[in-house]
Amino acid sequence: MDEVFKALADHTRRDLLDELFRRDGQTLGALTEREAPMTRFGVMKHLKVLEEAGLVVARKRGREKLHFLNPIPIRQVYDRWVSKYAEPVAMGLLELKDRLEADMQASKNVSWAEGTAPVAQGTAVFEVFIKCTPERLWEAITDPEQRAKFSFGMYVESDYTPGSNYEAKGGPDLDLVLVAGENLEVDPPRVLVQSFNALWSDDVKAQGTTRVTWEIEPVGTSCRLTVIHDQLPATANAELYGGWPMILSGLKTLIETGEQLDIPGSLQYS
Repeated sequence: MDEVFKALADHTRRDLLDELFRRDGQTLGALTEREAPMTRFGVMKHLKVLEEAGLVVARKRGREKLHFLNPIPIRQVYDRWVSKYAEPVAMGLLELKDRLEADMQASKNVSWAEGTAPVAQGTAVFEVFIKCTPERLWEAITDPEQRAKFSFGMYVESDYTPGSNYEAKGGPDLDLVLVAGENLEVDPPRVLVQSFNALWSDDVKAQGTTRVTWEIEPVGTSCRLTVIHDQLPATANAELYGGWPMILSGLKTLIETGEQLDIPGSLQYS
């Protein structure tokens, strides 16, 4: 947590995070141009601090190295500080801020539709470290009872064999199919690749089929879990992929403490 606060303390690093929020998956060169007149080396130093704090995840794509915003640490700061001490007041102020900024954006004729934002490269990347074994993490991801505790009450049914299907069900009687897809690659306890068809609203249904990859990498006595949601439309609705920070924070809390992370009632299906 100290590394996160240190990283956020510098306005240039905050600007870099804002730029990745605006357009995720950028190269060092693109970010250097955005931060002119800062040198390439200067931007590289700031990116290193952000990576060490877990706020930015870098991934190779061909000859390019792309940088993705990872909101998980910010979510953990929220869970640890804001929700505990000042959520009612903070939410009121943030809603006021959002309304004022929305009015300003509307006056500027924003080019994308309400509720959407550009997704560069059609990819969103999320990373979290969890103190457990790969086998324990795989079990939590694939066991329907445990999965429901950190995935908004959804029960995911599958035998997790390559080429098999899966369904995530919710609702009071677990009779609503909210997500469906195919297990494209299954390599326990390391990799799970699934097609992803979101069905919980007309907006997300219109986004079509996307893909979710779960990558588990042992690091000492912990695991680095990276979730990559890709093949997203260029203007993907944030509703499609915006729940991952809460899901992964809930997964970390469940494994490390045995407790469930509080989830806003509007997101619960059970």
